[in-house]
Amino acid sequence: MISVLIPTYNSERLLVPTLSALVPGSAAGILREVVLADGGSNDGTERISDAAGCVFLRGAERDGERLKAGAAASRGSWLLFLEPGTVLDEGWQREVTNFMDTAERAGQTLDRAAVFRLAVDGFGFGARLRETLSSLNHALLATPRPEQGLLVSKRLYEQLGGHENVRDARSRLLWRIGRRRTVTLRTRVVVPQ
Repeated sequence: MISVLIPTYNSERLLVPTLSALVPGSAAGILREVVLADGGSNDGTERISDAAGCVFLRGAERDGERLKAGAAASRGSWLLFLEPGTVLDEGWQREVTNFMDTAERAGQTLDRAAVFRLAVDGFGFGARLRETLSSLNHALLATPRPEQGLLVSKRLYEQLGGHENVRDARSRLLWRIGRRRTVTLRTRVVVPQ
């Protein structure tokens, strides 16, 4: 079962498409909960959270500290970190289920994490350039971007000490997981332009 964690701050407008894309996971029975780790929003973020049945945790200003607290409060054995405004492609739940099942059967829950392929919502050169640069960055530097999401077992997350309380905590966690343990799934995550 998966706990989805989303760092929010005045994310009302961005949350609806992100949460809507998670419905198939709930219908498939793999989504246990969605936790919004909020940094003091003063818009309708909490109202959206309540309407969608999410767990709303108001916390510190830094994302890392809030996400670490959200992960500690979550009940899923797998954690899926997503950015507000990102939308998982149709059928994501099948590939995620397959990845988790394979890792668990092989005893690799401490050796494998996954990210999604990045797609930019938009037309034109700028959107395609951003996708290409993300792919090159991942291929050459083996550093996925936080916008690509992160699926990691709760055990591996805890073994790594979770998110650090630093400015770029989400990127640093991906870096600490490392290239050898990170698999890029075929499923795309679509980010706003």
